[in-house]
Amino acid sequence: MSIEVLTAEHVAFRYAGTPVLHDVSLRVEAASMVVVTGANGSGKSTLLHLLAGVEEPTSGSIRRRTGCRLALLPQRTSGIDALPLTVAECVQIGRFTPWRRLGRSDRAAVATIMERLDLGPLAHRRLRELSGGQRQRALLAQTLVQVADIYVLDEPTVALDAASRLHVHELLAERVRAGAAVIFASHDTTDATLADRTVRLAGITGGTLLAT
Repeated sequence: MSIEVLTAEHVAFRYAGTPVLHDVSLRVEAASMVVVTGANGSGKSTLLHLLAGVEEPTSGSIRRRTGCRLALLPQRTSGIDALPLTVAECVQIGRFTPWRRLGRSDRAAVATIMERLDLGPLAHRRLRELSGGQRQRALLAQTLVQVADIYVLDEPTVALDAASRLHVHELLAERVRAGAAVIFASHDTTDATLADRTVRLAGITGGTLLAT
């Protein structure tokens, strides 16, 4: 039986009085992958932030299944660059909890995800020293090392080469097979072919953003 982990109904959002999203509805089930597509400015990042609880909708409702753990990869993460973090420290943040120290299983998970994303040679480099693709892999590792029921990722393969995109696709598919829901925004048509369902934000029509 399919288990719904996240539901959005008739969601709208305004930023400084300007409509950004209007009447967006979707249902996300466990062990499924949903891709959000649309042109630049169509509201993809805003929708993901709403689904993740970073923002609240102007109207409509978003419900996450009680007890669901959610991991978010935002598109804009400039704040983290201001911290003197190494790649290894950045990834370890994904396993951090305020009530306990990292254990053996946490360190093993960090080592595994860094190997899968070819980050081992960069472990002691500062984030601010990395190329765009290297930094993206580090932030992906921080997100995917988390134990979550829902993964929300904004443009996860941006700036990545073909080999790295393939590794990310494999990791996302593994999360789905393990029972998680994966929701991500992308312009990449290859990314979109992975999804069980596509939500297309069609853009502003008569001042209103429509989802199809």
